[in-house]
Amino acid sequence: MKRVLVSDAMAPEVAEILGNAPGIKVDVKTGLAPDELKAIIRDYDALIVRSATKVTAEIIEAAGKLSAIGRAGAGVDNIDIPAASKRGIVVMNTPGGNTVTTAEHAIAMMVSLARKIPQATASMKAGRWEKSRFLGNEYSSKTLGIIGLGRVGSVVADRAIGLKMNVIAHDPFIAPEVAEQMGVTMVGLDELYANSDFITVHSPLSPETQNLVGAAAFARMKKGVFLIHCARGGIVNEKDLYDALQSGKVAGAAIDVFEEEPTPNMALVGLDNVICTPHLGASTDEAQTNVAIAIANQLAAYFATGEIKGAVNFPSVSADVMAVIRPYLDLAEKLGAFQVQLLTGAIQEVTIEYSGEILNHNVAPISISLVKGLLDPILTETVNYINAPVIARERGIKIIEVKSTETKDFTNLIALTVKTPKEISRTAGAVFGRKDLRIVRVNDFSVEIVPEGYMLAVSNHDLPGVIGNLGTTLGDNRVNIARLHLSRDAQAKKALVVLNTDSPVASDVLDKLRKLPHVVSVTPIKM
Repeated sequence: MKRVLVSDAMAPEVAEILGNAPGIKVDVKTGLAPDELKAIIRDYDALIVRSATKVTAEIIEAAGKLSAIGRAGAGVDNIDIPAASKRGIVVMNTPGGNTVTTAEHAIAMMVSLARKIPQATASMKAGRWEKSRFLGNEYSSKTLGIIGLGRVGSVVADRAIGLKMNVIAHDPFIAPEVAEQMGVTMVGLDELYANSDFITVHSPLSPETQNLVGAAAFARMKKGVFLIHCARGGIVNEKDLYDALQSGKVAGAAIDVFEEEPTPNMALVGLDNVICTPHLGASTDEAQTNVAIAIANQLAAYFATGEIKGAVNFPSVSADVMAVIRPYLDLAEKLGAFQVQLLTGAIQEVTIEYSGEILNHNVAPISISLVKGLLDPILTETVNYINAPVIARERGIKIIEVKSTETKDFTNLIALTVKTPKEISRTAGAVFGRKDLRIVRVNDFSVEIVPEGYMLAVSNHDLPGVIGNLGTTLGDNRVNIARLHLSRDAQAKKALVVLNTDSPVASDVLDKLRKLPHVVSVTPIKM
């Protein structure tokens, strides 16, 4: 039975969907203090949060069984992603569930700011009629600069074009051709700042975007620009924004997110040319229901089939795609595990080359599986699909991925080259039929090895009597040979024998094998 903890208030559909899923028990415990969460998290397999719960490294460290964290919403800055990844915990979010809601809020804030609607409303509620005081600004035909043209930014662009605005955007990850299809012109930040009448921020919070919009940015903007901020607190420097509003460089600001929430920055909030909301971008009935349903279904699928969807620390793999690539994942992991047990020295560089039909699929999960296979046999810590890239990076292992269009001897092929200070070793594997896994090359030897169970890799001189001696020695020591594969390089007079055995070979037997005539090395391998 998998236990799931919901620690923030959210739509009841979360508990309903997961509670009806087989093998899952749901507990809803909201408003937990950090120490309270830390005390109980060890009992749960998954945690679902919104933005209130801070999933710190300390919380993650206390979670003995946790395998998944679900964020009902897009932002994951309240979750320590590196700590989760290192512990092998998949972190999922639901970026699409509140996309329209957040974009609509940004547009509403822009319109309200331009026409001073909140200030005029407050004036009338105070019993005044100050028509001349609230002279507004048109937004039609004005230029809107969008920082971040992702899901939310794209919807904002669409709505702004509908308002007859000229839309420009900056996003280093969006191709100009894609933006052009939206009716948006991609520009550099400096050009955006210099030409925008309105600027709206829709970037994720990251080390690169922290304080992105600060004093230097305001200095490059038009005098009298309007700023809308409905992304994540910390992207806009609040002190610098206050100064720009006071000086008149920024005519007005509409703010939904703050560096600290609830915000203590009453000086900024209290300015007459500031309108603000308490992080309401995603706060509609429709959005909360959408993200609740989405995260519940994602976690249910994860526990039922292993499907990973909406993960921020692992490539998303749907159930139908997973069914197709599953043999390749298994092959890659076994290929890595086989090769690392033949190596001497610390791994410095890994090159993974793909060719053939396998290129019809996303190979990122396959590469991760291979890295897991490489690391698992040589480390005492648990290695899984989530933390394998993190561990490799921490150990200074360079991972290179190559996609080859060259036709090979196999319909699909994964070739692996591993560099250590002492050697460069090469192996390759293929899937025969639908799911028969084979290692087809070990350095200079063409082979057809079934990578399973207990194995021995024997390097020897290509001379008579070696195979007989190996078989006799193993038989005398009650070790049964399940499979035997021989490959030879007649020109170099070298040979490779790979044996599958029914049981592990004891160390004293290995010593006997190594002392046999013409045997160069004997390496036990466990798959």
